[in-house]
Amino acid sequence: MRPSAPPRTYRVKSFGCQMNVYDGDRMAELLAEKGITPAPEGEEADLVVLNTCHIREKAAEKVYSDIGRLAKAGEARGRKPLIAVAGCVAQAEGEEIMARAPAVSMVVGPQAYHRLPAMIDRAVAGERATDTDMPPIAKFDALPARRTSPPAAFLTVQEGCDKFCTYCVVPYTRGAEISRPYRDLVAEAHKLVEAGAREITLLGQNVSAWSGEDARGHTVGLAGLIRDLAEIDGLARIRYTTSHPADMDDALIAAHGEIDKLMPFLHLPVQAGSDRVLKAMNRSHTAESYLKLLDRFRAARPDLALSGDFIVGFPGETDAEFEETLQLVGAVGYAQAFSFKYSPRPGTPAATMDGQVPREVMDERLQRLQAALNRDQLAFNHASVGRTCEVLVERKGKHPGQWLGKSPWLQSVWFEGEAAIGDLVQAELVEAGPNSLAGRLRTPATTAT
Repeated sequence: MRPSAPPRTYRVKSFGCQMNVYDGDRMAELLAEKGITPAPEGEEADLVVLNTCHIREKAAEKVYSDIGRLAKAGEARGRKPLIAVAGCVAQAEGEEIMARAPAVSMVVGPQAYHRLPAMIDRAVAGERATDTDMPPIAKFDALPARRTSPPAAFLTVQEGCDKFCTYCVVPYTRGAEISRPYRDLVAEAHKLVEAGAREITLLGQNVSAWSGEDARGHTVGLAGLIRDLAEIDGLARIRYTTSHPADMDDALIAAHGEIDKLMPFLHLPVQAGSDRVLKAMNRSHTAESYLKLLDRFRAARPDLALSGDFIVGFPGETDAEFEETLQLVGAVGYAQAFSFKYSPRPGTPAATMDGQVPREVMDERLQRLQAALNRDQLAFNHASVGRTCEVLVERKGKHPGQWLGKSPWLQSVWFEGEAAIGDLVQAELVEAGPNSLAGRLRTPATTAT
């Protein structure tokens, strides 16, 4: 690889989960500290970071497609970009990426991206570099201070997973569960609010497993962290994702009924409605225990909106077992949900299980499941019409004077009137669609103090 000029512009493209979005933002901050600026819209960047996801097969293949497109575009303009592959695909397939994609200059895993600036220097000198070490949370100490923030910001509090669901690569690409220190999280939350955040979503592969020692020296769980973050002036909203049913404790359930800043929204993946399938997935809950847990959350916060994850076509899943998933969906009435066809990931136990379900069967099941989920999401939105609620303004709409934001239940709401990004406005929800609601501005905006 020949030496190249130091990059002046960058673009970070993140795939997959919200934690990847957080990691992508932090890498962008590292690049800014190095004096590299975002590439203008419509222009090719000197450095492109593909921040990857390995949960789904198509997501991994899309990375290679993007690498090819970037290399071809670079040839056409006479200057190839430096390409860095980061994230979970980088962790899982580091050496394979280097062998399969000569256009890639750097491969960096999700626990090592704080070393990206040094890797860029090596790439400029003509050296291809791979770093997939997994030091425990060392990267956070090396990241720059938060200077700017969108109104709705992410804060990673926990990484890794110890559950070893048989379909999942996260324990292999993100490592064991580890919690960031309480002190660091409170400090970063304060910085985010000072930089413009009105809402913070606490992130983790299993966020409800977070634990730490608070400022009083007491061991606390996620509920304790949320209670203390709620004391931050200027922070109006708190959310968290993604949780595992096994780690939802009494304190966290109570927090939903006691902390006004904790939004009435819970994303709690179930994956399937069949107990046999859940056991084969190595999920520790049953359909019944999951439903009882949701009942406890709803008792604490009656207006709670529920979200979940589903996999159809897990190896061995029968038609009758899929019907059990549809029954669970009908019993819950999700406000939102994510659903996927099972995708075998190399190295996971499910990839070699007997009874792999034919693609056409998975297609038909996914269509039926999504029809049920879309039905319930639309019903939830229709039931919201007539409510007046706070909407956090996140961006401008397509038309002059139009704004887009989120309700407490994580619904997209658009309205017209006087407002600004970061405002909290009172809006009456007047019309519902499948993916958004129309609002009518009721009171002047509340701005951050």
